[in-house]
Amino acid sequence: MGRLRKKGKAGAAKAYMTRSAAVKKLQCSLADFRRLCILKGIFPREPRNKKKANKGSTAPTSFYYAKDIAYLLHEPILNKLRDHKAFAKKISRALGRGEWSTAKHLEEQKPSYKLDHIIKERYPTFVDAVRDIDDALCMIFLFSSLPANDRVSAALVANCSRLAAEWQLYIMHSRSLRKVFLSIKGIYYQADVMDQNVTWLVPYQFTQNIPSDVDVRVMLTFLELYQTLLGFVFFKLYTDAGLIYPPPLDASRDEAGAGIGAFSLQVADPKVVAPGPGSTTKKASSKEVRRAIKSIVAGNSGSGHDESMDVVDQTPEATEADEEFVPHPSTNDSGTTASLPTLQTLSSTPRPNSSSLFSAYTFFLSREVSRPVFEFLIRSFGGRVGWPPSSGSGSPFTESDESITHVIIDRPAVTRGNESCEGSEQKGKRKCVQPQWVADCINAGRVLLEDVYRQGATLPPHLSPFDAKPGAYDPTAPLSGDESDASIHGENESAGEAESESEEAKGVAKETLPVHVDAESLHAAELAAEVAGVEYDEFQKGMKELETRRRGAAGKTGKRGEEEDMGKVLLSNKKRKLYERMKHSQRKQEAEHHVLKEKRKKIEKEKRQSPR
Repeated sequence: MGRLRKKGKAGAAKAYMTRSAAVKKLQCSLADFRRLCILKGIFPREPRNKKKANKGSTAPTSFYYAKDIAYLLHEPILNKLRDHKAFAKKISRALGRGEWSTAKHLEEQKPSYKLDHIIKERYPTFVDAVRDIDDALCMIFLFSSLPANDRVSAALVANCSRLAAEWQLYIMHSRSLRKVFLSIKGIYYQADVMDQNVTWLVPYQFTQNIPSDVDVRVMLTFLELYQTLLGFVFFKLYTDAGLIYPPPLDASRDEAGAGIGAFSLQVADPKVVAPGPGSTTKKASSKEVRRAIKSIVAGNSGSGHDESMDVVDQTPEATEADEEFVPHPSTNDSGTTASLPTLQTLSSTPRPNSSSLFSAYTFFLSREVSRPVFEFLIRSFGGRVGWPPSSGSGSPFTESDESITHVIIDRPAVTRGNESCEGSEQKGKRKCVQPQWVADCINAGRVLLEDVYRQGATLPPHLSPFDAKPGAYDPTAPLSGDESDASIHGENESAGEAESESEEAKGVAKETLPVHVDAESLHAAELAAEVAGVEYDEFQKGMKELETRRRGAAGKTGKRGEEEDMGKVLLSNKKRKLYERMKHSQRKQEAEHHVLKEKRKKIEKEKRQSPR
């Protein structure tokens, strides 16, 4: 006789664990359990049979893998959270008794923890970390624009602002920006970092407020993890680029509103520094030795100077070659060995020509243009940019500089004195364009014509450069079928003087044909044809063609419907419901596309009818 299996000791009941059971096993509060799960990347699971996983109960609850909870038992941060709970009790008791010296001593010994080991566990390689910094960057830029209050400290906002500026400095230095989209939610950016597409969202510079229904504690826990992650990633990126991290900050320029101009990039000294008498000796790697020897031979003694903001935008000198991948053929396989990508191969990849799109131009931002946004965009593609003193200090040139080729302006054109750029345009010195021109040039990968984006002109639609989902509506696609016929008919109307009267009669005959063939519609169509002067034979010929076309379409639709019904009979109930949901989503998408096409046809018709 086999061994009897007890209920709840095997299968889903053993593989899953409820949240209350997990909190009880870890001996921590619900808030600490939530924080621990966020930091370790553990999230609720959905068992196939909730009743079996909950040991026969049907009460709604969250389930976790039992192995994940057992993994949390050995987490060092769990002990730190318990120590912090004991610390909170001790300091509250000391403050209640009025023991100020004891409370001060406890405050100095407040327990703290680090997340370095968690970053190393969750991201074994650097490319994994770069691939997962999209959400981190969005969170950092969000909190950098929030006001400080009792829930969000000023030090936290300042740290997020510093991380956001460091990321923008690296993108400008490496010319990694590829796409930008000015949407309603904010500004979407996409950069190519280490052969990975990194997309992040930056809110507009409006006064932000924290909604009362948002749990800021959960967001702060994510932000705590993201700050540590970005610190690791930025250090690696700056070090590989030969720069010192963190970049020094000039406090006086920061107080004057210089923005990212308050940071200065410094080139790291490649020489190997000898350790001090009291420090522990560390064996230098072969890569560091080769770099030191080559730097001594080359005589690069002045490589540790500070880079100004203009030097940051220039192409950095090629760094020393990293350790190359040497393929060794296998003794068992005589075939060729595949080469693996290294940092050297990724950095030596040819950069697209669009990275120096604005290198030949000098821009000046008007006072109503957002300076941080367009300074970042223009400098990321090699352009020089200046701004008026009202937008902050640190402008490399003034408005009277003769080297200015473009003025980014976002206000209507005026005809008075110095308030318009029309005079400068007539002289051919400067071209005044609207801010959308910069974004459209970046997305197109080339410099577009400025006449379409001139000051006060109606701008073309700003379309998203990101890849759309399969089957999505494409506003750039030409109209097909009836839509193209309608557009051609509209063009023929504009050249109606060249058409003959017989062709006009045929067009009127087609327009007078009824949509639904019944007695009333047929009589109304005959009256309309008679008023339009269409002959009776012409009208009957059109009616026969319409009837033939309608019968053919009805036959195809009926045959297709019968085939679908026969296919549904062979499906199971579950698959049939899935098929119905798919068809419903397709019909919904087609209806949305039809609405957008009708809007487009209406707009094009208004454009044709408007006087040129």
